[in-house]
Amino acid sequence: MRNFNEFTITDAVLDRLDGAKTARIREISAALVRHLHAFVREIEPTFEEWESGIDFLTRTGHLCDDKRQEFILLSDALGVSMLVDAINHRASDETTETTVLGPFFVQHAPEYALGADISSDVEGEPLLISGSVSDGHGKPLPGATVDIWHSDSDGYYDAQRPEAIDDLAMRGRFHADQSGRFWCWSIKPAAYPIPHDGPVGQMLDAQGRHPWRPAHVHFLITAPGYEKLVTHIFAADDRYLDSDVVFGVKDSLVREFRQSPAGKAMDGRELARPYFTLEHDFRLRQIRSETKRELSRKLAEL
Repeated sequence: MRNFNEFTITDAVLDRLDGAKTARIREISAALVRHLHAFVREIEPTFEEWESGIDFLTRTGHLCDDKRQEFILLSDALGVSMLVDAINHRASDETTETTVLGPFFVQHAPEYALGADISSDVEGEPLLISGSVSDGHGKPLPGATVDIWHSDSDGYYDAQRPEAIDDLAMRGRFHADQSGRFWCWSIKPAAYPIPHDGPVGQMLDAQGRHPWRPAHVHFLITAPGYEKLVTHIFAADDRYLDSDVVFGVKDSLVREFRQSPAGKAMDGRELARPYFTLEHDFRLRQIRSETKRELSRKLAEL
């Protein structure tokens, strides 16, 4: 076939997908072609607008490295990351709700003993983070791995801070005790803007949107036989809860960062100044043997 026009080009591209290696590749490719062509038909871009779009994607790719992932920021800011998360966590039960991973997770964070201070001497108001890990019925999960990370009191993550830090800061990995409990010390995080000095920031500005996220602490929790939990706990008094730039806030994940007077904390530590506490109990969902969607996919590829 040849001599395609705006009415025949889509079907022609779809016809050429018949030789796809798997049914899933054919399904995804066909959906991409249909929706992308429909998008182009709806907006009817000029050549200049089309070239501007290509340039935007090119500049987005050029900003990606081992410390910054501009494409994750783009996905987050367009709500796609939370949509993918919602699709993959449709079950409604008593387990903890999920939210986006974010671009500042580190695969191999330093491991600490329970009660350690992960602030690495970064200045800020002391914060005692504590909680428990259990299954959907409240049964403790001893030894569960708990990754914690967050920004500092100025809204910077360790990799972003203007002054150099020798080691990773405000992040660490812990293992829950025999009762499924964990705790550590750090500093109180602040609201912060996602990096907005690149293409994603320019997009937000053009859309009339701010780049801010409400103050929160990240958690990634795993235990054998249970689904990985990626979530945040947000500060209840933050001004950006209803306009989070990445659409990640859920009511069940909002908690008060309670201020306590100087004195002995629950873990026995003596503090000479007031400090904050954040406590939350996390419930993990048991891994199901196979979801209906996975089963249907396998059958389609036979």
